[in-house]
Amino acid sequence: MNLANQITILRVILIPVFIVVFYLPYGWSYPVSAAIFAFAGITDWLDGYIARKYDQSTPFGAFLDPVADKLMVAVALVLLVEVHASPWFAIPAAVIICREILVSALREWMAEIGQRSNVAVSYIGKVKTVLQIISIIVLLAFNKDFHVYFTYLGYILLYVAAILTLWSMFIYLRAAWPSLKPMAGEEDKDDSGLEP
Repeated sequence: MNLANQITILRVILIPVFIVVFYLPYGWSYPVSAAIFAFAGITDWLDGYIARKYDQSTPFGAFLDPVADKLMVAVALVLLVEVHASPWFAIPAAVIICREILVSALREWMAEIGQRSNVAVSYIGKVKTVLQIISIIVLLAFNKDFHVYFTYLGYILLYVAAILTLWSMFIYLRAAWPSLKPMAGEEDKDDSGLEP
């Protein structure tokens, strides 16, 4: 268990800590929960940097790292949906979570057929991730009842992230589409591989 993997595991362990702090009935729970989320974001960059620089890449790390990222983001969005109980927040949150599930499934399928590189992380995906993290940190850090302008800023950033999320998803789907189309002679088969 190398250092890069230990940092990734730490990010998963932080999830229940983050949830507990989020629900504490104190004013400082806002900035502290935001700090935990921000720290998790930093460890995401850090474990990747260490793995590359010190040649600590492992199959376990390659599996857990993206899972840990998506878990933390999904948990944060679910918690924030409860606080910002409106369709205006639920829609971009749902878009982001659903896209992560779809793209993860797509990458798994592409890896199965040896085409994983066709859906490698794009520049747009990286920009989306940065905006997504910043928006969540802003929304976590400030009480929506007392910091309206920060709430608006968080919403705007989240909507931009959701738009980039859809954009990057379509890029991945387009890149993967030739591998998803049925091969000649298979058009009339259902998912079981049997003729109708």
